[in-house]
Amino acid sequence: MATTPAAHQDRTLLITGGTVHTLTPAGRAEALAVRGERIVHAGTAEECRAALDGRVDERLDLGGRQLMPGFVDAHCHPVMYGQNLAWADVRPETVADIDGLVAALRRHAEGLRPDAALRGFGYEHRRLAEGRHPTCQDLDRVATDREVYVMNASGHGGVVNTYTLRKYGITAGTPDPLGGRIGRTASGEPNGELWDGACDLLTGPDGVKITNHGPNFHLDDPADVMRGHLLRAQQTFLAAGVTTIGDAQASRRELSTYLRARDAGDLRMRTSVYLTSALLDTALDLGLGSELGDDQLRIQGVKLYADGTLGGWTAYFPEGYAADCCNHGQLYHDPAEYADLVLRAHRAGFQTATHAQSPYAIGMVLDAVGKALADTPRADARHRVEHCGLPTDDEITRMRELGVHAVLQPQHHLRTGDGTLTAIGEMGHRYNPAGLLQSAGTEFAFSSDAPVAPPRPFEAVAAAASRETVLGTRLGTPEMRLAVADGIRAHSLGGARALHRENEVGSLRAGAFADFVITAADPYRMDDLAQLARTGVDETWIGARQVWSAAAGLV
Repeated sequence: MATTPAAHQDRTLLITGGTVHTLTPAGRAEALAVRGERIVHAGTAEECRAALDGRVDERLDLGGRQLMPGFVDAHCHPVMYGQNLAWADVRPETVADIDGLVAALRRHAEGLRPDAALRGFGYEHRRLAEGRHPTCQDLDRVATDREVYVMNASGHGGVVNTYTLRKYGITAGTPDPLGGRIGRTASGEPNGELWDGACDLLTGPDGVKITNHGPNFHLDDPADVMRGHLLRAQQTFLAAGVTTIGDAQASRRELSTYLRARDAGDLRMRTSVYLTSALLDTALDLGLGSELGDDQLRIQGVKLYADGTLGGWTAYFPEGYAADCCNHGQLYHDPAEYADLVLRAHRAGFQTATHAQSPYAIGMVLDAVGKALADTPRADARHRVEHCGLPTDDEITRMRELGVHAVLQPQHHLRTGDGTLTAIGEMGHRYNPAGLLQSAGTEFAFSSDAPVAPPRPFEAVAAAASRETVLGTRLGTPEMRLAVADGIRAHSLGGARALHRENEVGSLRAGAFADFVITAADPYRMDDLAQLARTGVDETWIGARQVWSAAAGLV
């Protein structure tokens, strides 16, 4: 269990000299009073001194700056993100074509042992000059005597070289695994692509297996290396002002890494974990249900998948894709099997968080949640739809009625909105309609889905306000946009509510943790959304302790 030294538990802190954005009905305040890790009062400086009984052990002068709640990233993959940061960078920002991708992998190989697997992350095939995925033959130009794997920006799969196909016995006779797809040439030979459930083939005989319960990105490294991956990611989150996260797919790889970091005193972020539904039987056998853990690290619920990804064209559209009517994408489970998983998790007391992008998949989630709530009524269950890319108006209303929270990633439409339009046509203009959710009174949160997008909350807020892609396309109609103030709320208090943590984080109210960030500029008064997207934080504090500063880095 996380502990706080007795001296810190009673230490008082008075913060003045700037503007405090509380994200409570009271709005702005001029001061904040803190005792130990928790806020005592937000108001005038005089009120805050009185709330501390006149005893001020430490003062923090904001010097005219802005203070606001620490951001909450309710859906991300920190261990995976840290691991990907150690791989070759083949994102569209760095690689323009397949020759460039090959060159980036070759450069990265120069720093590896000759027998080490060579991996890259972040290619977006529609933004490569060739407009296609690389193939195993393309990656054979990098190496023929070691594993080469380049993961798509969606995280739902990617491409391997011929050596890797042979190592894991993937041939023309290998059937597509349940919930996954092996890419093939016209003759039926593997072309190197492995999607969703097919990624189980890459983790080896002793690795994590999740079958049709989601894409398998749980590639292992030695324990000390995995811990390093997490700490590298954590520094990036803290530098962006993120103080609380929800890990949206945890296996034994993630749990063991978090525990090692926590026990060593290295885990700074407040972390809520959603177990992959492949572990649901194990969790139920252990008698788990509801929340388990402490303020630092807790198991919050179960992560499930309805359909695949828009980026990899595996999200499920019964009518087919506009760009390929023969491709329908996929479901991870048939509706009855999926509904049974939700019901069993719900009966045990777990919150469920289901990846669903297409209208069909979102409807499948809502049907299952409705049946579960009718079977076992439970107040304020807050089941979640992750991504919730293309909800219909009726589905948005049903979400409100069922108390279901949407967890969106505006940086997805920023980076891949044009590809989504190509894939599914005009429906793509509804991608991430935060403004419609707001108007309907349906609860929602913003998040990064890191490593799919970097943890940059202000960039997400700006993307939701503009709905403009990196290529300059404006998606949808004005009512789908979200005002900056509402976007900031979605990335703080909205995220906290999605994690059932709104009494602890996400706003600056009496009794909540003193988790906050300090910025030089006032994000609420920036008319230039491009400038807002580039805004950073000066300092990040968790439990009234500074954990990161622009001047010193990790503290």
